Amino acid sequence: MKVIPLSEGSFTIDKSKLFVPFDDQQDDLQQRPTGSLLVEVQPFVVITEKDVLLLDTGLGFSTNGKLQLHENLIKAGINPSEVTKVLMSHLHKDHAGGVSEDGDRTKLSFPQATYYVQQRELDFALQKGLPSFIPEELEVLKNSPQVKFLTEDEGDIDGYIHYKVTGAHSPFHQVFWIKENNETIFFGADDAPQLQQMKHRFAAKYDHDGKKAMELRREWWEDGRGWTFLFYHDIKAATYTNEARITADDRE
Repeated sequence: MKVIPLSEGSFTIDKSKLFVPFDDQQDDLQQRPTGSLLVEVQPFVVITEKDVLLLDTGLGFSTNGKLQLHENLIKAGINPSEVTKVLMSHLHKDHAGGVSEDGDRTKLSFPQATYYVQQRELDFALQKGLPSFIPEELEVLKNSPQVKFLTEDEGDIDGYIHYKVTGAHSPFHQVFWIKENNETIFFGADDAPQLQQMKHRFAAKYDHDGKKAMELRREWWEDGRGWTFLFYHDIKAATYTNEARITADDRE
């Protein structure tokens, strides 16, 4: 499988829930409001034998009238029409902004793709609304024939993609395992957003259930020998193959 990170840039975010662009060559984190987090916003493409998968859809920003996500795909040599499946971990605005077209929110941004969305997450997002969710970006999902609603806590998609609802970062957040030819790619989205969080035990206040997220990260890190982890919010390590527990004896 081939993994392509689609970085939309670095941002700071504070209790206002606004994503403010951050340039480490010009900006000083200490000058941002107290408690600001520095994060990358980074959807991923995974190319498999069956599909061109898109994992989450970024902020949905446009430049020169074009969706930034589309521009990033084209730069990576992928026409947006080639995307066959869009896997949504959850619908917070930094993960779901590119679900629909910026100029026309009645149209999904990937016309040839099937969108896989947790039904309870969409219901919650439309009810909860701002500032974490932007309902006008998500309304199109409700009745589109392109959307496949996932209703179970756990299941499989086309026999090689496994999803599981965790309820850790948000009440109906889900994570994905993509398995092909003895290779496993794991996308934990905001349950496992950065490499450093896999290695250090702490409960984040911004999670729906911080303790559960902490324990899940430990579980995945211990179980994930040989997995390739995708980190949506890591400014340095977009991907990481966990071989930490592989010893010399294991390799023999």
